[in-house]
Amino acid sequence: MPAGMKPLEKFLKKPSTALARTGGGFGDKAAGGGASRRRASLSRVVPFLKESSPESQEAEEPPCSSPSADTTTSPSLSSDEQSSDTSVDAAWTAFPADTPVNVVLALLDGVADKRQSPCTETFLDDFMLTYSIFLAPDTFQQILLQQFRAGGKLGERWSGWDGVERKQAVLTVTLRYLDTYGELLQEEGEKASSFLKELYLCAAQELSRYPELVEDVLKLQRWTENLQSPKEEDSSSSKRKQVRPLFRHFRRIDACLQPREAFRGSDEIFCRVYTPDHSYVTIRSRLSCRVDEILAAVQEKLQYSEQQHCQSSNLVLVAVTSSGEKAVFRPSDEAVFTTLGVNTHLFACEPAELETLLPLPEEIHWSPGDSKLHDMSAEEVANQLVAFDRELVGCIHEVEFVSYVFQWEQARWRPLNLELVLQRCSEVQHWVATEILQCQSLPKRLQLLRKFIKIAALCKQQQDLLSFLAVVLGLDNPAVSRLRLTWESLPGKFKKQFQQFEAVADPSRNHKSYRDLTASLQPPIIPFIPLLLKDLTFLNESCKTFHGELVNFEKMHKIAEMVRGIRRYRSSQLAVDSEPSPSYLQTKAYVRQLQVIDNQNLLFELSCKLEPKDA
Repeated sequence: MPAGMKPLEKFLKKPSTALARTGGGFGDKAAGGGASRRRASLSRVVPFLKESSPESQEAEEPPCSSPSADTTTSPSLSSDEQSSDTSVDAAWTAFPADTPVNVVLALLDGVADKRQSPCTETFLDDFMLTYSIFLAPDTFQQILLQQFRAGGKLGERWSGWDGVERKQAVLTVTLRYLDTYGELLQEEGEKASSFLKELYLCAAQELSRYPELVEDVLKLQRWTENLQSPKEEDSSSSKRKQVRPLFRHFRRIDACLQPREAFRGSDEIFCRVYTPDHSYVTIRSRLSCRVDEILAAVQEKLQYSEQQHCQSSNLVLVAVTSSGEKAVFRPSDEAVFTTLGVNTHLFACEPAELETLLPLPEEIHWSPGDSKLHDMSAEEVANQLVAFDRELVGCIHEVEFVSYVFQWEQARWRPLNLELVLQRCSEVQHWVATEILQCQSLPKRLQLLRKFIKIAALCKQQQDLLSFLAVVLGLDNPAVSRLRLTWESLPGKFKKQFQQFEAVADPSRNHKSYRDLTASLQPPIIPFIPLLLKDLTFLNESCKTFHGELVNFEKMHKIAEMVRGIRRYRSSQLAVDSEPSPSYLQTKAYVRQLQVIDNQNLLFELSCKLEPKDA
């Protein structure tokens, strides 16, 4: 492995120039303009996702045939890509390129047809998973309202349908929309319920004329009531509304032992914001709030006098990593909390103080010592890793994958839970390196190395490919892989097993080994999320969404196929066989609040102290 290449970068190597042009790297300091600027996620996984083109792809972008006025071609992928889970549904037939409004009308037309073709369900699912890429949600809602209210003929598309068929089609599509997005719409309160209430009132008035609608109208009524006034006794809803500490901050045992629940933009959290002298204020904020709102809360907490407030009105919010890298957020940026890296903290300062910002002392001064991991069994640690991954991945809404890759700042729903999973992936990699490099004794270091290989094997056995590959890539960290004396002391059985694991992480032939492994497994599977994002990013970069004003719906179908693959992975419950032991809670707390060094320079320093270069 090249000396300077980070493990995950090796797995997702060969940066795409198309992605590099978007300027989404970590050091992008609030430059860049509006829609073209990618979400500035500071997770250390994200910079490595600037890779979209499979290694087998020779050209920067695969060719897409020029569409005619009425049709468009499907995205072109490499042969390896087509052999993966993204294969086209055999029942699906190419949908011609059309305007966004006409796509909606065609969908209603297909649903209204009593002799629905086998591909209608696929078309409906494709649309629901991807419509926000090419059509604003508010516009989509207004089209549904307009089509339900319309009387008489609505053009050639609807000339063959009577009123009840047309209205049933609108209600069917609306209910499917609510099934897909209902949990997210509930977070929007009045904004979401106003559309639904209006449609419900229109539908209720039509019951005397069209009694066939009664079942759908009753369902619509229940949805309207749920969105207007969520039930307070709903435990999951009430828990979400509690103020919670931000992920990784406020190391509270009681908080980390609770089952993970999905974060939503309206959730309130506690977070620390530091000043240049490393003092801090604790603020209470919505996850989705803007940077200027965060700074206003900080100023209020610092109790600025009126004069000081005027002088300090140009405070900036900065993310500072443990290595000293800085990224300045724009006042209009939203939902920045979940973009923070493993040991990244928020600072508020004057622009003139930007260069003086330093990482927190505890992030750059580490003392070697024995790990708690020595006293834990590999089986128990692996079980807790799998259980936590299952909770984290289970919190991701399907639409977050689309929002993360295709919409970024224009996304109506932020990919908060997806960003936290990426953060966890990076955290586990650095945890492996941190534990090994802090161990001064060669015999104990060798013991840890064997334990990590066993943990990786157990994660793979339980089909948790996220932690499995994170551990393997952590062992492949250059600061760890250079420990020649340690690796040479490893028994041959463990060396051979680790070589097999490295083969799975081999990115050649578009990660063929990994794809072959996933193809051989039956759900439930916890996939390696960064690679899923890489595939989606490649698809997005390689084919246009629009040809003029026409939507390339074959691209939408490809996107939906990938998301359905994720759905299949989570289609059944993953069982973790473990009986609580006396150390169960201790291991659980340890795994959920890992102490890690994510500064690669510091890891190299520790490595060189253990085995000097000239040794």
